Amino acid sequence: MAASPTVLAGTPPPVAPAPAPAKFPVVPLLIAVVLGVVIATLAIGGLVYYMARSGRLPLRHADAAKAGPVAPLPTHVMTLEPMLVNLVDAGGTAYLRISMTLRVIDGTKGAKTKDDESAAGGKDGDAAVAAVRDTALTVLGRQSAEGLLAADGKERLKSELKAAFAANNTDPKVADVFFTDFLVQR
Repeated sequence: MAASPTVLAGTPPPVAPAPAPAKFPVVPLLIAVVLGVVIATLAIGGLVYYMARSGRLPLRHADAAKAGPVAPLPTHVMTLEPMLVNLVDAGGTAYLRISMTLRVIDGTKGAKTKDDESAAGGKDGDAAVAAVRDTALTVLGRQSAEGLLAADGKERLKSELKAAFAANNTDPKVADVFFTDFLVQR
């Protein structure tokens, strides 16, 4: 037979503790909400950035940047006769034979170019060519054979010539320099 527990008189039966009320998980819920807001903000910000960069989102300052295409300035070429220049080397026997063609910006539309004036025997055209040749000879006379034969020698010389033309010659505005003949003799 089964044994029954002995109950003592006067003692109340043991009461099982009442189940605790269920706690609502506040911390994980708060973390999830904050993380969701951060992800949504990044996604919307990324979408707006992408649309603005691709041009699909019209912005006011973008219209100002697209005011219109810039028309290139009319130019003509000025071909200089070959020049022979002594270089500043130690022995004094190095020289440079060079021919250049210059791209010159036209002053006003419809005006005669310097080449037209020089071909017609205009004195202004001859003076402009003489001034350009003088500036070129001054810059070329300061060069050394080793400097010109370096890997970046010609590009450095072009930039020096452009800077000298811009500083000394305001009448023919030189836009670019092209070497058509370039010989360094040591």
